Amino acid sequence: METDEVIYSRYLTEHNESDFRVLLERHKDSLLLFLMSFVHNEDDAEELMLDTYAEVAASSSFRGRSSFKTWLFAIGKKKALMQLRKHKWFFSIEDDQAEIPSSPPSVELDILKEERNRHLYEALNKLNQEYRQVLILLYFEEMSHEEVERVMGKSRKQVYNLAERSRKALKEELERIGYNDAQYE
Repeated sequence: METDEVIYSRYLTEHNESDFRVLLERHKDSLLLFLMSFVHNEDDAEELMLDTYAEVAASSSFRGRSSFKTWLFAIGKKKALMQLRKHKWFFSIEDDQAEIPSSPPSVELDILKEERNRHLYEALNKLNQEYRQVLILLYFEEMSHEEVERVMGKSRKQVYNLAERSRKALKEELERIGYNDAQYE
């Protein structure tokens, strides 16, 4: 499988729309989830995702100092923050109504996984924005700490500290809502 960087480079030189569609398909769901951590609304997150991809399509500023995905998420974050500033949107935990789509279960194991994910997303949505973001980037997007540093604009130490506090807060929130890992074994 070709890397994102190779595909994007080819898109820039050959303007092949199918290359751009490959990049869109690879990252649209994860970028949408990440953007929802800012705006807490799927419609707004989709609009930001489209704006992000529009900038990527028109830009040639990718220099390869990070992965394409890290660069893409950094652009998405910039767009989300600009929109929040523009509209002066401030969200509290109580306002967070983001629903993360999941696929319907087909067998008992899928049902258990869905229940576990529901608890995880419920707890995750109650964390503050930075905690959600660092956990999404590290564990859902499987970015390295270095990539998270670039996306979030934090130092390595800040990312490590934030990740540690985020994991602890998530564990406490899961316990608070009554999630018991043993009930799903």
